Order: sequence, then structure tokens, then C-alpha cells
Amino acid sequence: MILEDYLERNARLYPQKTVIVCGELRCTYEELYARVCERAEDPDMQRCQTAVCLRAECSIDYLVTYFALHRAGCVVVPLEKDIPEDTFQKLSQHFSASSVPENIADILYTTGTTGKSKGVMISHQTIIADAENLISGQGFTHDLAFIVNGPLNHIGSLSKIYPVIMLGATLILVDGMKDLNAFWKAFDYPALKVATFLVPASIRILIQFCPEQLAAYAEKIDFIETGAAAISQADMETLCRLLPKSRLYNTYASTETGIISTYNFNDGKCVAGCLGRPMPHSQVFITSEGHIACKGDTLMSGYVGDPERTATVLRDGVVYTSDIGRIDEKGMLHLSGREDDVINVGGFKVAPTEVEDAAMAFPDIQDCICISVEHKIMGRALKLLVVMKDGRVLNKRALAQFLKNKLETYKIPTLYEQTETVKRTFNGKLDRKFYQR
Repeated sequence: MILEDYLERNARLYPQKTVIVCGELRCTYEELYARVCERAEDPDMQRCQTAVCLRAECSIDYLVTYFALHRAGCVVVPLEKDIPEDTFQKLSQHFSASSVPENIADILYTTGTTGKSKGVMISHQTIIADAENLISGQGFTHDLAFIVNGPLNHIGSLSKIYPVIMLGATLILVDGMKDLNAFWKAFDYPALKVATFLVPASIRILIQFCPEQLAAYAEKIDFIETGAAAISQADMETLCRLLPKSRLYNTYASTETGIISTYNFNDGKCVAGCLGRPMPHSQVFITSEGHIACKGDTLMSGYVGDPERTATVLRDGVVYTSDIGRIDEKGMLHLSGREDDVINVGGFKVAPTEVEDAAMAFPDIQDCICISVEHKIMGRALKLLVVMKDGRVLNKRALAQFLKNKLETYKIPTLYEQTETVKRTFNGKLDRKFYQR
């Protein structure tokens, strides 16, 4: 079965149940399936090429087209909703003249450490495996309402649609976090329990600026998942205090690997960097170089039209990542950082995420990033850029002393600078490439 087969089944089993909520608009399973079938049979849809580019709008209509293209036997290429028209047309023309392997459902574009976009091919089998991993690992259920507030062309958001459709649950679409009123309104949907995915940057916004509102939904929030970037120990602990009964998951996933493992850090231990055990369709091991490698049904099929680049990552059914990690005696995966992010200072290798995590526990720090800069004597040195809360002024000496109690000497930054903002990517990751220019 493919995902659209589950949609057809649920249209029969739960015809009047609401499947999608988007603002004031709602759609039942019966209505959604009828609209998908009608669009899939449209003559224009039947004339579509193998792979079809689609702007990922936050709307019911976008999902109708997404499912209809699959049903019509097409591959969907979801793109940023505000992608320039020239770029959209170039990609559309490219795919109209290109062939795609069989059983591919989606081609998801992602930007790696080189800054060059890659089209990751995702199979129908991968979609189902991702859904079953999330159902098993996080406890998605039929009576859940899941709030999606991220871009619908990325694995972080798309992967939550899969288990919702498979189980006959409800999906609530929110167009980002810019309108917090719309975000909170989604939690008022009349479901017994709600859940959502939030990148660490969004979690930090909520716990700093509206912790009371978050805590007010403590009884209703079944779980919150985070991922895409490292979440600080301080933010993890604060979230656990605000939502003592909710499951709070830190997940290891990427477009290339799919959904691999997850860890409920609201377990009384709250272990930073822990990503849990692999889920049913996944396996992980650590290479001799210390990198995380993944196996299983959730892996990509390769980079579209680029077998050479595919071979550098995917070999013999294994995706070799640039992430540095370890597996503990209980089989739990721990992430230390990315090889590309590691900073070499005087012969010592420093994971900047460890420095940032320690700094975030310092009072009144809102955000920070640890970068490498030139140094006349040492060659390279660590510099910590810090954003303070509510116009507070950074006490550099006090911060340095604070870090001495938490980090080895060689990991303590030499330089400190207060700044108004820290550059982040669209999905909340620290934009380290910006500081390497």
C-alpha cells in the first residue's frame, strides 16, 4: 500500500471525520478523497510529466494536489512556496525532460554543507516506513490532532502527514510561527490530545516569551517533537518543567536517512544530545571515523540525476552521514555534532554545539553561536557571539568564569561579543556557513 491507499481506506472508515484544518477551512476524509480523485482524473493532471514541481503552499488545496499527483502515478517535487518564478520554471523544464526511477514518490530539495541544493529521491516504501517508525516510536494515534507549522516541502513537516493519514487522525496546518495567535488557536481544536513538531529555535521563543500559555495546554499536549538542530540542555529542562506530563522527543532524522531514532527526554534524566534507540525500520552504527551510519527502509533512493554524488553517501544500502556520534551501552544514539562544524584549536577538536549548550545555561542569554576566528598567536581561536534577553548587557568575565566550571580549558572561548541576532536558516539551524565567509 502507498499513502494514498490509506487515505482511500479512511474515507470509507471515517467519512465524516475532519482530516485537515487550515484557518477557518476544514475538510473531512470523504471530502478530501473525493477532491483527490477528481483532480487525479483531470485531463491536465493526466498529461503531467513524470515529475511535477509544486509550490508548497500552506493550504488544503496543496495537499489535494500532492495526493492527486501520487494517485495519477506522478512524482511530486515540492518546492519553497516563495521560490522565484524563473527558478521554478527552470526546474519544471528540467524534470519534463528527465526520467525518474520507478516507485519514487517525492523529490525533496535540501541544501548540504556545500551550499549546493540536492534533489533527494524518496520512495513510496520510505514514506510508509517513516510513518510506521513515528507511530511506533512516538505513539501517534487515531484520536490525535497534529499541528504542522513548518514548510510542507521538507521532511520535518511532510513526515508528520504520513502517520496522520495512515491512522485516520487530524492534521492542523499553521503557516509558520510569525502569527503566534494562530499557533495558539490551533491548540484549541476540540481534540482530546494535540501534538506538534517544533525546531529548537521555536521552542526557545515559546519558553522565553509565552511560557504561561504553553503551560496552560499541559494537560492537552500529548507530545512535542524537536529535531533539525541541537536543543540546549537548559531549554530541554525548562520544557520538561512546563510540560511535566507530556512526552518530549528529540529525533534523529534527515532527508537522506528518513526518521531513524527518537528519545523522550522528559524521562527524569533529560540527557542532552541523546537521540534514543533506532525505530523498527531503522538501524544505526558508528563508523571507524566516528560517523553515524544508517540502514533500513527509511533511506533515500539517491540524489536525482547524480549517481556520483549518491555514491559518496549511499553505498550498499547504507547512508553514511557527516554526523559524529556514539552508541552507549543501552543502545542509545548520542549526537556530538557534524564533522564540518568541528573547530580545530591548537590541535584540539571542539564541537561548537557543546560550547553553545553550556553557554545557554548562563542567565539572560537568549541565543548564541560559537565560531572560529583568526588569532595572531594561536592561529585559530573560539569566539562566542551572544544575544541577550530584554536589552541586558553581557558580562564577559562572568560568562567566561561560568564556562570554566562546565567545559575543559581548551573549549572555553577566547573572545566574546554581544550581538543583536544570530543568523539561522529557515528551519532554525544555526547558519554556520554565514560566519565562514
